[in-house]
Amino acid sequence: MPYLIAIYGSPRRQGNTAQLLDRSVDAAVQAGATVDRVVLRDLKMSPCLEIYGCKKAGRCVIQDDFQRVYDQIEKADGILLASPIFFYAVSAHTKILMDRCQSAWVKKHWIDKKPPGSRALRRKGLFISVGATRGKRLFDGALLSVRYFLDALDIALWDSLLVRGCDEEGDVLRQEEALQTASRLGRGLVAALQSNASAAEHTDD
Repeated sequence: MPYLIAIYGSPRRQGNTAQLLDRSVDAAVQAGATVDRVVLRDLKMSPCLEIYGCKKAGRCVIQDDFQRVYDQIEKADGILLASPIFFYAVSAHTKILMDRCQSAWVKKHWIDKKPPGSRALRRKGLFISVGATRGKRLFDGALLSVRYFLDALDIALWDSLLVRGCDEEGDVLRQEEALQTASRLGRGLVAALQSNASAAEHTDD
């Protein structure tokens, strides 16, 4: 069964993105996945210091909680990432994690010298985000960052759930369609990963 890591990027423990991610995680578990939850606000994680110690072995040399999270990401078949929108971007907690994964980009392109698009992305990611306003381009910046963050980790952005008009904690609980979609996407991610695994087995045969 798939192993997933669920990353909570909100400064609020019970914020709107956390509520949606909980629904997706519960559905994924019911579908047979094993899920580890990571709450970024609880971790001690330095921003990237751009010292490029990662150029030696392709791994960040700063020793803090990032090392454990990175190992979990490396083992995972899929990732569920949730962040609210701050100034048309992901939260600071989420961005710190993304920037620390620059080490994966360095390994992929500088050390292993893999050209862009040279590898099929079998691992899949789901992005959940909530914003207070209803701006047409509210999620554009975050989606670009998430897409290329996942690509550095050889994970494809499989789908996203983007919800407008939520600001106060608990607002999303009044959006039944969003809650149901979160559950559906949790189940769908597991099904997609299982389908991938089955196809890979047949290919190996």
